[in-house]
Amino acid sequence: MNIAVFCSGNGSNFQAIINAARSGLFNARITLMVCDNPDAYALSRAKKEGVKALLIDIKNFPSQETFEARIMDELIKEDIGLICLAGYMRLLLSGFINKYREKIINIHPALLPSFKGTRAIRDAFDYGAKTTGVTAHFVNEDMDAGPIILQETIKIEENDTKEMLEEKIHKLEHRLYPEAIKLFIEGRLKVIGRRVNIS
Repeated sequence: MNIAVFCSGNGSNFQAIINAARSGLFNARITLMVCDNPDAYALSRAKKEGVKALLIDIKNFPSQETFEARIMDELIKEDIGLICLAGYMRLLLSGFINKYREKIINIHPALLPSFKGTRAIRDAFDYGAKTTGVTAHFVNEDMDAGPIILQETIKIEENDTKEMLEEKIHKLEHRLYPEAIKLFIEGRLKVIGRRVNIS
């Protein structure tokens, strides 16, 4: 199976997915990295790892529909069977999601449905939550709302700083995301309504 990873920033989860594939955790190829930010460090990672990168700027397109159509052309060309969002900071339109329904996975740095959005780690920390964690989920039309594949908790210690919590969250993401991808590739995930059954 060919995997495409969508990134907008550092790309540490992109790196974790590459490392997992290289270690033999799952049988798939990281064929394409799609990036919407010319300053993203993820582009350097792709170059170093020999992964084809599609750098695409929405400002060069008349609409998000045409922007995503260009991405879809590349996904079709590369015969992509799974899309992994890894710090991709753009919501996908329903047409794109319908084309790849239950073939798009995201990793979120909180226990959904709590602390949705791009500031999840900070929000959980500032709220004074005692526990947070990481969620791997399928993507649907609503932000951070698709059926949950895997979740794991992290205790927020009293002496944790926000930076310490971020480090713990990222470490867990780098382990949990490849596990979710492995389950998908092995055909062990079945979506029934809001639930994902794992065989």
